[in-house]
Amino acid sequence: MAITEVFPNPTVKQVVFEIKFPNLFYIENKIGDFQVSILEKFPESAVAYRRLIFGDIGPDAKLEDIPVSEKGNKIWQFITAGKDVRLSITNNSLDMVSTSHKTYNLEGGNKFRELIEFVLTKFYGLVSIPLVNRIGLRYIDECPLPAKETSVLMSYYNSAFPTRRFSFEATVDMIFKVVVDKGDHFLSYVESLKAVDKSYAIILDFDGYAKNVDSKNCLPMLDKLHESISQEFENTVKEPVYAYMRQRNEVTK
Repeated sequence: MAITEVFPNPTVKQVVFEIKFPNLFYIENKIGDFQVSILEKFPESAVAYRRLIFGDIGPDAKLEDIPVSEKGNKIWQFITAGKDVRLSITNNSLDMVSTSHKTYNLEGGNKFRELIEFVLTKFYGLVSIPLVNRIGLRYIDECPLPAKETSVLMSYYNSAFPTRRFSFEATVDMIFKVVVDKGDHFLSYVESLKAVDKSYAIILDFDGYAKNVDSKNCLPMLDKLHESISQEFENTVKEPVYAYMRQRNEVTK
């Protein structure tokens, strides 16, 4: 059953959208026009550099001894007024990271899909990209675990942890990862145990992606990726997690 409500206390902490495309040297000449076109939603901007490291790195190497380029790859960054969404562009990629969006496309919430469509429309209007090498949508959820006990874990989650082999109560660190071929896209699922203050949480990391997608089909493919992620989330969490997300006395980040 698909999720049809926007939760007041959702578990999602970060959602990421990304496209990668062939290296285009002329993008720098388009950035000014692109900045103006998205100014209403991304009023702040900056330029950063991703430093490139050259040479072999041995086990005893020190950071200051590793040769690096003077500048590296230029990254143009655009940030919303609330500083909760960061849009980054390089010569071969565009990504958007949000810590505020709690719904992809449901009514009654700030829709992440609408912002993606806005950005892609402006970007494709200035930059011709017939084929996207990779498109991805990623959700990272920090989910409740009232006690580090197997019975609690199983009452809250359809967990993939190998608890029949390893004692969950004695576990210090536990991570499970699987990548599934969905036909026209892939889904990476990572479940991990995380210490939070003096308690624990279950981190669910869903990463849906597809390769070699026509730029005109990015949004329909994105919808497919979201559907796969949403279905896997529903396959993982149980009613106590939904009850937690419906609590209105929690502070939503």
